[in-house]
Amino acid sequence: MKLDGVRVLDLSLFLPGPYLTQLMADHGADVVKIEPPGGEPVRNVGYRTADGTSVWFRNTHRGKRAMVLNLKDPAHRDRFLEMCDEADVVIEAFRPGVVDRLGIGPEVVRARNPRIVYASIAAFGQTGPEVNRPAHDLAIQALAGTVSLNLGQDGEPANPNIPSADALGSMMALAAILMALYRRHETGRGDYIDISMRDALMSWLPNVTGPVFAEDRAPVVKTERSFGGYAFFSIYKTSDDRHIALGGVEHKFVINLLTALERPDLIDAACGPNGPGQDPVKAFLKETFATRTRDAWEAWLAELDVCAAPVLDLHEAFHHPQTAAREMMVRDAEGNLHIGLPIKYAEEPGRLDPALPPFRPLDDAP
Repeated sequence: MKLDGVRVLDLSLFLPGPYLTQLMADHGADVVKIEPPGGEPVRNVGYRTADGTSVWFRNTHRGKRAMVLNLKDPAHRDRFLEMCDEADVVIEAFRPGVVDRLGIGPEVVRARNPRIVYASIAAFGQTGPEVNRPAHDLAIQALAGTVSLNLGQDGEPANPNIPSADALGSMMALAAILMALYRRHETGRGDYIDISMRDALMSWLPNVTGPVFAEDRAPVVKTERSFGGYAFFSIYKTSDDRHIALGGVEHKFVINLLTALERPDLIDAACGPNGPGQDPVKAFLKETFATRTRDAWEAWLAELDVCAAPVLDLHEAFHHPQTAAREMMVRDAEGNLHIGLPIKYAEEPGRLDPALPPFRPLDDAP
């Protein structure tokens, strides 16, 4: 596999770090999870399967080894530093300054092992006025401006349903680590990586920053291109209280649907600029989609070249034929379900190892 021979020491907890190190484990890396004396918190968070295992833990820690270290104990700290001598990657997600106070910061570790790639993932990175602010995903998204884009039907900000800051921080860290490992082949040296989850989230906003960069203003959410300002980039309720999403504003899609619905007179408005000019098209589509069930519309739309999709609930999404075809829900030999591997190589494909690291109390730590 692509990462065979790469050893990773993972000090992180919860989601961003553990998810990225699971991806590395899925592709051959030897990941050693360093747990605090109380264990990884998500071992005991959320829904559990029949064997008592947290679904969250199963889908962030498969295929890893684990050991418990109390890094405040000098002997345990020294054991960790000895492990760093043979490691390729260290990942930590403590608050800024914690690893330095513990004596395991990047300067100490890189002085011992110049080839190591040391990555810190923090809400706001290691610099700036917010560096010491405590934050999980929701607070990070609030300060990144994305919660203000996520408005409910009442026009008020709503809780985001995807932990985007966690996820994108994880992906940015993975990309940075792999680039550093690639460069190490030329230089023989690793690097230190400072990842801010807020930075990562904001870097993914090129399609919605137009009002900010071009007109020096905040977006007017309901009228903007990506948030329902186009009739053909909006969501419509069906007769069974389900929904259909139109997700493409290209002229060909507009022409195909409005012609099939016998309203070619609305094509010009639908192909016009986002904003109030789209209202007549929205009104027509709202009334029209309310006349049939979601699945009836799905069957009818399948005959057209239109960018549209039924709004599936999460259970439907994981049991969809496309999910099965891409092996994105996998059942292991013991009957446990796993989220599949999103990275698919033609050569040296990853491997889902369902084994989970048992929790060993501190006295039993190797």
